[in-house]
Amino acid sequence: DVQLQASGGGLVQAGESLRLSCTVSGFTLDDHGIGWFRQAPGKEREGVACNSQINFKKYYAASAKGRFTISSDVAKNTVYLQMNNLKPEDTAVYYCASHPTRGCGPNTTYDGGYYYTGNYGVNYWGKGTLVTVSS
Repeated sequence: DVQLQASGGGLVQAGESLRLSCTVSGFTLDDHGIGWFRQAPGKEREGVACNSQINFKKYYAASAKGRFTISSDVAKNTVYLQMNNLKPEDTAVYYCASHPTRGCGPNTTYDGGYYYTGNYGVNYWGKGTLVTVSS
């Protein structure tokens, strides 16, 4: 069975850091792009970052650029999202998801952005992990 397990969420103060982990099973990380999305209360889900296995390219939403870093450890079948200088507006449930290809699917923009397209372009979702940033 394919599973994506997100972990690492918690309560932090503004300016602090967290590292989220997405551990996958049932497939090899080498064969799939893995993305992070988030959904704040009362808001639509949005893309955050994606780790592509094509040329190891990374994609980031504008809100994540310069503060968040996505990386992967193929040996551990895990993708990480290092989040620095967290802000209250980063409060959300964070989800990881796999793309059916080695890239980041149709969720990318020509300038390296990453956004949510619903279930289109994503084949599996993990359960979320809650990140709460207090001011």
